[in-house]
Amino acid sequence: MAETLASWIEKFLAYLRFQRNASPHTLRNYASDLQQFLDYLTHAPGGDARPAPELEQIDNLTVREFLGVLYQRENKKSSVARKLATVRSFMKYLSLQGAIQANPAKIVASPKLESRLPDYITVEAAASLVETPDAGTDLGKRDRSILELLYGAGLRVGELVGLNLGDISLGEGLVRVVGKGRKERIVPFGRRAAEALEAYLQVRGKRIKNRGLTGEAVFLNSRGGRLTSRSVGNIVDHHVGRLAQRLKVHPHTLRHTFATHMLSAGADLRAIQELLGHESLSTTQKYTHVSVEQLVRVYQSCHPRARKKMR
Repeated sequence: MAETLASWIEKFLAYLRFQRNASPHTLRNYASDLQQFLDYLTHAPGGDARPAPELEQIDNLTVREFLGVLYQRENKKSSVARKLATVRSFMKYLSLQGAIQANPAKIVASPKLESRLPDYITVEAAASLVETPDAGTDLGKRDRSILELLYGAGLRVGELVGLNLGDISLGEGLVRVVGKGRKERIVPFGRRAAEALEAYLQVRGKRIKNRGLTGEAVFLNSRGGRLTSRSVGNIVDHHVGRLAQRLKVHPHTLRHTFATHMLSAGADLRAIQELLGHESLSTTQKYTHVSVEQLVRVYQSCHPRARKKMR
């Protein structure tokens, strides 16, 4: 009996999880996108159910029509592009498994996306934000060390909440993180981050001992469990709200800020690539555009031949 489209999707997700070490976040996105694709294939335009097509019946026109439906439902271009990439990966998997002869999604053009520069904040604003938590309280110590690592080491929020005690070396100023695709890398952090971490780990140890808890997670919530990415987002929002200046900052903004400030200070692009854990240098190169914009602003404000004529 031939395998169904739904069963192939399950096999593909299992392949991503166990052989490609895809993160839970990636798996959720793939599962959601493919379920949407399956729903489109198994429901007529009016909503009535219909049999799923045979795998070989899914061609490039099928995929294009799926994208058309997504546009009709007012999906953003970036969302449509991601869903197309998911379908491409799935169909590629089917072709490699011999279930189909060729990948029909390969020849479907991706939506043209607008180039977006990463958000970042100034050195002064970053310093103000990182120093906002009250270092005289246990939660303040925790929050300060979180902000120090996000800005001082450029960690993704998922990498930060996944840290265990054995991943941090205060003496060497190094942290071992597990990034996308379960790839490990070693990232340095500075003296101030080390001081903040040392202060927090002391109170963390006392709280764990007093409450009779166990666990290796570095960053804990009030109940002693591992912090989630959403919780870190709420922590950042809380301290941004305490600043006098209005800033649009989320945890990933601090990662962008880390890279932008490093590049502006003269760091090599490939070194930043390694620190951020980018697989491709092209992903890191977007920060050069930010740096160039900064240089243009400085030139226009400082060079006498660039200034507007005095009236």
